Amino acid sequence: MIELIIVVVIGAVIAVTVGLVVRPAADAYLDSRVRADLSDQADSALRRMLRDIRQAVPNSIRMPNTQCFELVPTSTGGRYRTAPDLANDQNLPCTPSATCSAPLDTSVATTVFDTLTTLSTQPAVGDWVVINNQNTADVYAGSNRAQITDVAASPLPSQGVTRITVSPTQFSPGYDGGRFQVVPNAQQAVFYVCSGADGTLDANGHGKGVLYRVKAYGFNAAQPSACPTTSGADVVATRLTSCAFIYDPNQGATQQSGFMWLQLTMAISRETATLAAGAHVLNTP
Repeated sequence: MIELIIVVVIGAVIAVTVGLVVRPAADAYLDSRVRADLSDQADSALRRMLRDIRQAVPNSIRMPNTQCFELVPTSTGGRYRTAPDLANDQNLPCTPSATCSAPLDTSVATTVFDTLTTLSTQPAVGDWVVINNQNTADVYAGSNRAQITDVAASPLPSQGVTRITVSPTQFSPGYDGGRFQVVPNAQQAVFYVCSGADGTLDANGHGKGVLYRVKAYGFNAAQPSACPTTSGADVVATRLTSCAFIYDPNQGATQQSGFMWLQLTMAISRETATLAAGAHVLNTP
């Protein structure tokens, strides 16, 4: 009997020790893992949005409210030839060929032009060329956007690097330097939508909101008045409790320097984490 009592007492002491010392340490370890997971998910979502924002067509960001925003992402860009190759073109003026360069003439409808820079990603047939997007609505309406019908190397090194053929389009002159952007047809315009993040938690203590990336719905000329539906959209992050997107297109005297502010709050098992990030938006066409 005495031995049994001693065993019970020792067991009770061990149980109390585990409850007072080991259990809090284990809970703290698990909580730190949850917080690290929250921070990692929120950071990945912010980085994904910031990458699209920094690579977007200048002046293409549109926001119906603070829960979503739209932009036109790019895959590459460079400088186009603005004048003939006077040293090597034969029988000027001439049409683009193996012996004649292909400058982009803004006074007439363009069908082909040479690029003067090596493109980081090779454009594909069906992608879109955008030039001189000074007004947000232009790229969506299509007044400065043409679809690519062929991509090939320029016939001669003196002519350029790549020769791009597009559907006939008369582009506006654009800024000095002759810059253009390429928009992948597989994405076209893109919407980031924070849905269901109403500040409350579900029965498990998780945030209810989901951050979606909606793509390949085309170019809508009309200014969006509400966030779009998210059926079939890519999921960027889950378990959100709140989102806030704020965009100021005009930080100075011109629209060349905009600023985007992004904030996400996530919750898992009632542990929460809030991450925020800002990005300067280069709006020079």
